[in-house]
Amino acid sequence: MVATLVTLLPLHATPPNPPPPFTPARFLTDWTYEWWLLLALAIPAALYVWGLIVLHRRGDRWPIQRSVAFLAGGVGSAVIATMSGLGTYDTVLFSVHMVQHTILMMITPLFLALGAPVTLALRTLPSRPRATLLRVLHSRFARIVSFPPLALALFIATPFALYYSPFYEISLESGFWHAFVHMHFVIIGSMLMWPLVGTDPIPGRVSYPLRLLLVFLMLPFHAFLGVTIMDSSIVLAGHWYESFHRAWGPTPLEDQHIGGGIMWAAGDVIAVVVLAALFVQWFAQSQREARREDRRLDRLEAQAALTANSGREADRSR
Repeated sequence: MVATLVTLLPLHATPPNPPPPFTPARFLTDWTYEWWLLLALAIPAALYVWGLIVLHRRGDRWPIQRSVAFLAGGVGSAVIATMSGLGTYDTVLFSVHMVQHTILMMITPLFLALGAPVTLALRTLPSRPRATLLRVLHSRFARIVSFPPLALALFIATPFALYYSPFYEISLESGFWHAFVHMHFVIIGSMLMWPLVGTDPIPGRVSYPLRLLLVFLMLPFHAFLGVTIMDSSIVLAGHWYESFHRAWGPTPLEDQHIGGGIMWAAGDVIAVVVLAALFVQWFAQSQREARREDRRLDRLEAQAALTANSGREADRSR
């Protein structure tokens, strides 16, 4: 399988002649299209839309905010990160790569999880595929990959392992490994975001206080890596970035410092968004539980009143 992918994906991303300056206009106009990338993004979007069509034909309702989250926030952010000017210049500027890293590892998984695609699949799949999906959800593998401490550890370790090893420069030089890094970002981010903010019935769900604790544990490590990159005097993958011989923009070291600042600031901002989503979900859950408790108490009160009335009727009959 891997050998097949290697033959299909571009193997090398050789530095070209000095690229033109990266401007807001080029961010909007310099798009990169790869057939395998289009396919990887189109398939989940098409399956999600198919599920919405099935629900609509049945007359069932589906929250519009979930559809917007999955299609616009999740798939849409991945399209922008990999195919817009960010995808064109992600091997030219470390700061652009860091924006891409943040989107693929935090923003895209966050909105994919909020879109509840597993719930949609369980409500729309035929009986046999649905039974298969349920077996997967109850498997040991699903319990392992959705175990929050493991997901948090991988989420924290991945950037350190990438940027402080020779693999980062390899991922810049090889189209295959560059695509692998993108996929890895989304998978690791999803492993963390699904148990944190997702509403799908997956294993690994923990209480809201523990979810908040996981977010707070994530923050210092993300900030520490950003600050470390900002303070470094050694250019990561320096040979690669210097081979462009850019006459515009910041130097490779200055650009790296900008990228470190982006990681630090963006991690804090997105963590605030995650916390806000958790508080909204927690409040909504408490409201549902309060309504259920009110209905339970109303039933008990009605039963008590009925019993009392029956008792009075019995006394009168005597």
